[in-house]
Amino acid sequence: MQQDYQTHDSQQDEIYQMGSLTCTKGRHTIHCLTVIGQIEGHMEAPQGQKATKYEHVIPRLVEIEEDPQVEGLLVILNTVGGDVEAGLALAELISGITKPTAALVLGGGHSIGIPLAVSAQRSFIVPTATMTIHPVRHSGLVLGVPQTMRYFEQMQERITGFVAQHSNISEQRFTQLMMQTGELVMDVGTVLDGERAVREGLIDELGSISHAMRYLYRQIEQNER
Repeated sequence: MQQDYQTHDSQQDEIYQMGSLTCTKGRHTIHCLTVIGQIEGHMEAPQGQKATKYEHVIPRLVEIEEDPQVEGLLVILNTVGGDVEAGLALAELISGITKPTAALVLGGGHSIGIPLAVSAQRSFIVPTATMTIHPVRHSGLVLGVPQTMRYFEQMQERITGFVAQHSNISEQRFTQLMMQTGELVMDVGTVLDGERAVREGLIDELGSISHAMRYLYRQIEQNER
C-alpha cells in the first residue's frame, strides 16, 4: 500500500512538473505527453502564461524512444504556438520515434503547433478544435535588410515542407491557406475547424481520446506479431 502511495505521488509530480505521464494500467504502456500554451524556446514565456518547455520535452522524447517498457506515445495538443525553431525541432523528434505515435488536437493547434500535430504517425482532431495557419512572425527587433526577409522565407519553407511531408496536404495548398486574406482580423491566414482540417488533408481523422488510444493499441499489437 505504501508503494502504491509513492507511485501515485511520483505520477502526480510528473504531471505537475513535465505535463506528461506514463500510463501502465491498460493492456499496453502508453506515454502521454501534453503540449499546451506557448512553446518555449531560447526565451522564457511571460510570467503567468502557460508554457511547454523545449528543454523538458527533448529529454523526455529520448527517454520514450529508449525505454523498452514504453510501447507507444500519445501527444495531446492545445497550443497557441510559440518559438518556431523549438516547435519544429520537437516535431522532428516526434516524427523520428520508431514506436507507434498518435497526436490529438484539443482546443487549438496554432502556428508552429501544426507541425507538431502532423508529426505523429496518425493525427486526430476533435470537431470543436481549430488549426490556425499563418506565416512566420517576429515580435522583436528586425533589421530591414533583404537577408532578414530571406531568413523568414527559408523558415517558412522548412515548416511548409515538413507539414506537406507528414500530412496529406500539398505545399501549394498549405501556402494558399497561409496567405489567405479576409478571414483573420488584421492578419493573413486561415482558421480550420476539426472537420475542415480533415477535409483539407492536414489532419488524418476526426476523433478523440478513445480513437487515438485504439489506434496505438492496434499498431502495438500488429508490431508484436
